[in-house]
This record gives sequence, C-alpha cells and structure tokens, in this order.
Amino acid sequence: MLSNVPISAIRAFEAAARTGSFRDAANELHLTPSAVSHAVRKLEGTLRTILFERSARSVRLTPAGENLMRHAGAAFDQLRRGLEEVAARPQLVRVHSAPSFAAQWLAPRLAQFLAAYPKLEVRLAANTDYARFSNDDFDIDIVCGPPRAEGVEVVPLPEETVTPLCSPALAKSIRNPADLLDQTLIRSDVKQVQWHQWFTANGLEAPALHGMRFDRSFLAIATAAEGLGVALESTLLAERELASGRLVAPLSGRANDIRYFGHRLIYPRASRQRSAVRAFADWVVAQLGDEDVRSPQ
Repeated sequence: MLSNVPISAIRAFEAAARTGSFRDAANELHLTPSAVSHAVRKLEGTLRTILFERSARSVRLTPAGENLMRHAGAAFDQLRRGLEEVAARPQLVRVHSAPSFAAQWLAPRLAQFLAAYPKLEVRLAANTDYARFSNDDFDIDIVCGPPRAEGVEVVPLPEETVTPLCSPALAKSIRNPADLLDQTLIRSDVKQVQWHQWFTANGLEAPALHGMRFDRSFLAIATAAEGLGVALESTLLAERELASGRLVAPLSGRANDIRYFGHRLIYPRASRQRSAVRAFADWVVAQLGDEDVRSPQ
C-alpha cells in the first residue's frame, strides 16, 4: 500500500490537516490550493476513504482523517527534527515585538533563551507596526493590544498590573492617591491604560495633564527612574527598575491598581518552523509564568 502512495500526497494531507485549510497548506508548500486539493483527493482514492469533510470556507477531518493525522503528524515531526539535527545549523527565529516589551523584558533575557536552546538563533525587530507574516519576514510577533492578523495562533501573555511608579525620593511625599494631584505625571500616549482611568478607579477626578509625554513606555519608565515625575506603567515592563530600587510603587496596597492583559504572542498557524516557533513561544510563557507580574514588589 505505501508504495502506491506518493509522499507528496501525504505531505499535502498533513499540511492541510494541521492548518485546517487547503489555502494555508498551499502557502506553506508553495503550491496552489487546487494542487493540494488534487493531491488529497488522489490520496483518498488510493486509500478508498474520505479524509476531509469539505465546506466552502474550511475543511475538517473525518474520523479516518484524524486517525491518519495522528500517525502522519508524528512522522513529519520526527522527520523535521531529524533534518534539523543532520543539518547541524542554528535555526533562525525571527521575532517582532512591541518596542517597550522588547527593550524592557525580552532583550535582557535573550541570553537565557540562547543558553537553553543553543541550536537556535534569534533576530529581533521592534516597532509599533504589526508584523506582516504574508511576506515571510517574521515567525513571531509580540503585540500590545488585540492582534489584527488573520490565520494566526494567539497566546495571551499573563495579566499585568498598572500602577504609579516613581523614584524612592519622590515616593516620600506620596501617601495616598490624592497626593498625585500635586505631582508631575508622566504620560505614555500609546498605552491602553491612561491616567484618567486610574484616577476614576480611585474615586478622583483626573487633573489637567501638562508636561512630559512620550510615545513609548520605556521612555516614561526611564524618565520616572530619574526622579522627574510619576509614571503610570506596567510592573512587568518596569520590573528591572523595581528590582534594583530605582523605581518604587508608592501606593502599593493603598490604591486600586488596574490589571489587564496587555500583550499577546502570535504566530502563523501554517508556520514552516513549527518546532523553533513553539520552543520560543513556550519559553516566553514559561518565563512569565515564573514571575509575579500581577502586583508590584
């Protein structure tokens, strides 16, 4: 039986079953959707069974298809790992990230990732644009806010705590939320959580804001660490400054913080680098799971 089944047909079936789409499978295999469909139909004819239930927009495995996919998926995973080992070349993971997450959290930890995965290399780019997976420039994107891409896996990163942060010297004059009305409040224009929301959560009317404003959280954090005002920022992004004592949360336990899911990790469902992408995604989630990102220290 196996000698009568072209390996190309099994490959087309595995890609379509994994992605749930003939179109995504075709993109991955550099074929047309009709070529993938034809290969699957030929395989079904050889096996004399139906592997997919087809509709206008999607395909779904039949019980026979699910049975074959268990074996084919495992076989192709083994084959991919074997080819990677034989090639003995570092595999490149191309990561795009929101700038502040990249600067404050990801870049300082890349050495840990590379030590854990010595056969992988990382290329990191950071800007406020979303990665375009269609042009194959990136394998992973870490976005701030809801993702806009289609046909991607979405991994929500842990909940973050947003709270006022300032230098230890400035914190001495901040004992309750109302004390912030007399302080210089630093703004981050692109943040999802703004000062007016924090004041509302604490039963106060937000003051008119003047002075320093930035378009990146890492700039607001750096400015607050220099003692120039109070920033409303995520304790996840400011964890190094909090750990070193350059920043403190003066109202920790004395005010209502805002908690939200700020970042998400996304990657194409039809990624050709599944093992490397999965390794990086799992590592990010594990690193964040080992940290207390829900409340300031």
